Amino acid sequence: MTNQGTILPPARSPTALTDAAWERVRPVLPPQKPATGRPRHDHRRILNAILSVVGTDESWREIPEEYGKWETTYKRYRLWRDTGLWQHILTALGGESGVEVEVML
Repeated sequence: MTNQGTILPPARSPTALTDAAWERVRPVLPPQKPATGRPRHDHRRILNAILSVVGTDESWREIPEEYGKWETTYKRYRLWRDTGLWQHILTALGGESGVEVEVML
């Protein structure tokens, strides 16, 4: 949104991770920069995007632009879910994110 030509920063989503929650979940995630290949998209931004879908009635295609492409978010969620990492993330969050630990999309 602009106000007289000034771009305003995006509002903090109600589902966005707090710094304390991020510190609990960060050790559970794979390295941000793998040993080979391109660095992954920012884990915190992707996780916030996933939580915005889980914590609302939004579809994957409706995630806020500030989180990047919905396809990237959905693919990361599927990868984390299929490998069992999603359950570890939810356990690390311990419900602080406002998402029930049993939630599976």
